[in-house]
Amino acid sequence: MRIRIDLAYDGTDFKGWARQPGLRTVQGELEAALATVLRLPQVQVTCAGRTDAGVHARGQVCHVDLAEEELLAGGRSRGSTSSSPEQLSAQLARRVNGLLPGDLRVRGMLPAPAGFDARFSASWRRYAYRIADNPAATDPLTRNHVLAWGRPLDVVAMNAASAPLVGLHDFASFCKQREGATTVRTLLDLSWRRQEGVVVGNVRADAFCHNMVRALVGCLVAVGERRREPEWAAEVLRGVRRDPAVSVVPPHGLTLEEVRYPEGADLAAQAERARNKRTPVEEQA
Repeated sequence: MRIRIDLAYDGTDFKGWARQPGLRTVQGELEAALATVLRLPQVQVTCAGRTDAGVHARGQVCHVDLAEEELLAGGRSRGSTSSSPEQLSAQLARRVNGLLPGDLRVRGMLPAPAGFDARFSASWRRYAYRIADNPAATDPLTRNHVLAWGRPLDVVAMNAASAPLVGLHDFASFCKQREGATTVRTLLDLSWRRQEGVVVGNVRADAFCHNMVRALVGCLVAVGERRREPEWAAEVLRGVRRDPAVSVVPPHGLTLEEVRYPEGADLAAQAERARNKRTPVEEQA
């Protein structure tokens, strides 16, 4: 039985999502708590998208595969007669949260529908990057989630630079290359606004490659500072190679906000499409 797990975490004190020996990671903490509650030697979870050290999440999604008897053992509390998969999953979530540290919370557990894969079935992921670009907007209470920036940013110029980046492109200019991995992605939205004095970037794509969001933000911040013209972002994209002039901004301003999935039979179809290596195509006029 596949169980969907919705998570939120403060990434400040985690060395990223992925399990690493001797390091505190989100995957490591979650798997350890699940294994303890389920009384299993080990448990493996798969997430929608691995986050780097220092990156936060409100809407991370992962899944775990359990035998029915394992879910029954882990989800049934003393004196409880609950036996439906939904009730057992909810009780398992409560028990796991009782073991997790305060900077990592399970927001929900449910039996996953047929064809669901937390990673490959996702239609898109949405991140937000937050920047306080003036002293009045700098709040010590949000210092671990909002990047304090010492120079004002022109949001209009940043939006102008962002528009040509939307669509299906090879984002090699903004990604840390990994052998055998494609850098072709469909960027669905990239926009900027001011919210209570903080500059917020909204970035939504079918998937992201390593460092892609933070490099995009670094490029657009240079435009926002007027150090570069808005056309520069498109020039960097066309270069199809990592540009040393593009800075990668710090991770703590970045939050995974949401992961969206199709419904019904489209889950398996989406997973199949996501597993196929993508190539760039000419944009339609």
